[in-house]
Amino acid sequence: MNQRVPDAGIYSAPMDHSYRQNGNGNGGGRFQQELEAVPLNSAESHPPIYAFVDDLFFLAKIQEVSRKLNVKVEFVKNDEGVLESIVNAEEKPALIIFDLNNTAAKPLSIIPKLKAKLKKQTSFLGFVSHLQGDLKMKAMEAGCDMVVPRSAFSQNLPQLLRRHAAPETGSET
Repeated sequence: MNQRVPDAGIYSAPMDHSYRQNGNGNGGGRFQQELEAVPLNSAESHPPIYAFVDDLFFLAKIQEVSRKLNVKVEFVKNDEGVLESIVNAEEKPALIIFDLNNTAAKPLSIIPKLKAKLKKQTSFLGFVSHLQGDLKMKAMEAGCDMVVPRSAFSQNLPQLLRRHAAPETGSET
């Protein structure tokens, strides 16, 4: 008779519930504050944010967070017409997000083309598996301003969208 040993070979770590704390023991604190909508005056709009993402998990995550923040994120496939419209748009994008594993979009060939035309006014963010150090280096060489692990991208998405969607506040004289 073959007896099964419970949890044999399976690593189980204690769950970190610190995300539930907001200082007074009530749940939802920090994450809820991060998901407050980005304010706009009626005459303002957010600078465009584009995402070359086809992974359904990240697509849904970006859609959910952007909806809660009231930030429009446009999802893009690798289509030369769309690339031209991004470059020729009157308002340049604040952020372009790349899933560096999105083979349909060919990010390592698109990034240098867009970077050359959009210059410093647009931030390029890529995300990869934490095991893909070589892909991270190639993306940085291609022109990504920042490449983060998938987990860090997911965790910091509210702050990233908020930072790039907030209207720039210039000093008025």
